[in-house]
Amino acid sequence: MKLSEAQVTANETDPSPLHGSGKASRASVELETPEIDDSRNAGQNETNCKAITELLTRVGDTWTMQTIRALGEGPERFNALRRRIGDISQKMMTVTLRRLERDGFVRRTVIPANPPQVEYALTDLGMDLRIPVDAMARWTAQNRHRIEQSRIEFDSRRNAL
Repeated sequence: MKLSEAQVTANETDPSPLHGSGKASRASVELETPEIDDSRNAGQNETNCKAITELLTRVGDTWTMQTIRALGEGPERFNALRRRIGDISQKMMTVTLRRLERDGFVRRTVIPANPPQVEYALTDLGMDLRIPVDAMARWTAQNRHRIEQSRIEFDSRRNAL
């Protein structure tokens, strides 16, 4: 099941920041997941865990998330995309785009012109990935101050020792 098909229900007793309370909303996400057959061999489960870890490492890095978000607004040429993302080197932008293209999240199109132009766009799989990436970005924006406050409190307790 795709994440976009998930049913999200907000907890009505906890006001959402959209209603002006300033508190982060709590939501429960109900996903249909296939039944796990415990009789599977351990090797298969280990292979699945490695694959999940590898993919989460790939899509969870800063440049991938920012690239997915930027391309979610529409196709971009390399330098325009790099400017939109900001503080990313040309090499890192190239590496990120190649990885995303290899994994099927980004499509690279060469436009016949003089000189040739290259445009990058999200594939259908990339658009599906945009859903959880955007959700993480929203969650981060909503909880940034709480996280910063927790860091300050932790650091002050640690420094008091």
